[in-house]
Amino acid sequence: MKLWIQLNRHSLFLVGFYLAVFFVMTSIAGLVFTKGQNPLLNPNAIRLSDKLLKPLSRPSAALLELEADKKPRLGIYLLGTDAFGRDIFARMLQGSMVSLQVGFIAAGIAIAIGIILGALAGFYGGWIDTLIMRFVDVMLSFPSTFLILTIIALRPPSMSNIMMVIGFTSWMGSALFVRAQFLSLREQDFVQSARALGVAPLSLMFRHMLPNAFAPLFITINLDIASAILAEASLSYLGFGVPPPAATWGNILADGKTYLFDAPHLTFIPGLAIFLTVLSFNLMGEGLKETLNPRSKTNYE
Repeated sequence: MKLWIQLNRHSLFLVGFYLAVFFVMTSIAGLVFTKGQNPLLNPNAIRLSDKLLKPLSRPSAALLELEADKKPRLGIYLLGTDAFGRDIFARMLQGSMVSLQVGFIAAGIAIAIGIILGALAGFYGGWIDTLIMRFVDVMLSFPSTFLILTIIALRPPSMSNIMMVIGFTSWMGSALFVRAQFLSLREQDFVQSARALGVAPLSLMFRHMLPNAFAPLFITINLDIASAILAEASLSYLGFGVPPPAATWGNILADGKTYLFDAPHLTFIPGLAIFLTVLSFNLMGEGLKETLNPRSKTNYE
């Protein structure tokens, strides 16, 4: 509660927080309105007579007369249409659900691996620390983008594979952060007292030490979510992401690059959504870092 009161005075954190809440609510709306056999907003309905329409355009007369069942439920195309006449608003809603789901789950995988390996390295030290840190060095020596592309090229494309690949290739920062926290905590009095009382090592690590390291870990969690969303968008843009017909912000952006001058909204709308989503989590991470840093003299008012 005290932390939230402090964060509530940090203007950048609040901007990021409310932006993130907006996109999470948008993803929930995408799950509700674009799923099922007969969704309220169909992101895959092809309307060739209405292709490349600008935002706020109305359906063509040909569509209303010949394909009335395919006309947009809202009566207009809020964000225009793509080269196949698909409603960009519906596709952006579906894409928000896919992009945020991949971001959260991939970041969760990365954080879980980072916590386990970082806790083991920081708690035991010695050869265990050396072994884990050399493994981290090896992973950091590979360019992450090329490593992800190599793994995806060997695996069938699917949303679950994308989440696992991003998670298994982005845990190193979390591991280093948790290790540093455990190295500083293992000499604290409460840890030494627990050792003297015969508390089991796993219980000591995850019941006593980890909660004390978890508040600063929120900074890494926010940054990992932002990185995972950006990685998924990059993979989809390159054609290695979630396979069609599922819409993601990355593949909407990729589809629009051919029509940059004829229909710039196909590029700017998903690009702006990716930018604002990543920015929101980065702002929250920055706000947490400044709030949890006792030496910070930033005025939050």
